[in-house]
Amino acid sequence: MQRLGIYIHWPYCKSKCPYCDFFSRVQKNVDQKEIIKGYLADLEYYRSLNDDYKVESIFFGGGTPSLIEPRYIAAIINQITSLWSCSDSLEISLEANPNTNHNNLFSDLKSAGINRLSLGVQALNDDDLKFLGRTHSLSEALLSIDSVLHNFDNHSIDLIYARPDQDRQSWQKELSMACSFGVKHLSLYQLTIEENTVFARKGIKSADDETSRNLYSMSEEILSEHGYSRYEVSNYAQSGFECRHNLGYWRGYDYVGIGNGGIGRLHIGGKLYNTFYPRQQELITPKERAEELLIMGLRVREGINKSCFSSQCGINFANIINLQKMHQFCQQGLLINTPTNLTATASGNLVLNYLIEQLINL
Repeated sequence: MQRLGIYIHWPYCKSKCPYCDFFSRVQKNVDQKEIIKGYLADLEYYRSLNDDYKVESIFFGGGTPSLIEPRYIAAIINQITSLWSCSDSLEISLEANPNTNHNNLFSDLKSAGINRLSLGVQALNDDDLKFLGRTHSLSEALLSIDSVLHNFDNHSIDLIYARPDQDRQSWQKELSMACSFGVKHLSLYQLTIEENTVFARKGIKSADDETSRNLYSMSEEILSEHGYSRYEVSNYAQSGFECRHNLGYWRGYDYVGIGNGGIGRLHIGGKLYNTFYPRQQELITPKERAEELLIMGLRVREGINKSCFSSQCGINFANIINLQKMHQFCQQGLLINTPTNLTATASGNLVLNYLIEQLINL
């Protein structure tokens, strides 16, 4: 049976962060019962399209899915486990914000079936939390982290770096603090100013490229010293605590997407489709699939397995890659090419988007 991930997208937030360009809505009062009813029906619909799946992971993302009442989260999990065959080690993740924490929230989420909690902290000082538009304070974040650690064995926190005027000393202080918590996983995202965000309209600039590269390189050094390994460009974990759901994306496995902002990749009748709300399907061509596999595959530590690549898209790896550019980048120490895999080096990760753009031979 093929492995399958299921992504549940909750688009609602208490407030819109000024750097965020994800699909989300600020709406305080929504009919959760009716929305979840639609989610349950969509799960049943997607189950009917393919029998050859075993669910390995469920991920509640957003938006702010910790706003969903735990009883409805339990209903979604129960629906999935009743419809599909599921792994004995099913990973069930949920993203939460410290500003949604209240008495017993995390214990209630655990009781609902969540076994991995990812907390959107983003910064570990009050000035930068305010700058990033976060509605929680450092003290509230620390209380939430304590609660997460108390209730879950598998946990992660998100941080944003390359903020304006951020220097090595301040980032080192935050990273050291993050490592001291004992969380199993850390996601470090470089601040990028996207179009149509509040930051873009205000003309906010992130740190310059050289500073960003230095902060990125320093991050890996510090986290490695504390037992975290980088397994993807922005993600670090203690051994055995990599996010299996996200690895499914990067390795090209199928997934169902539920909710207004949820997209999926699903085999139907032997062909691969992009699925999106509401129950729409769009055929993915072999060339489109190959490009996607290249973009995603170079992000992970092991890189692209050429044999898997060919079986997933039906095109020989050598026919997709610009071989001249690949050899050039290998000579420059940006890529490592073996008979089985193509992998980005630490230096290559710093310019990964450029490498991918140059490598695609479509």
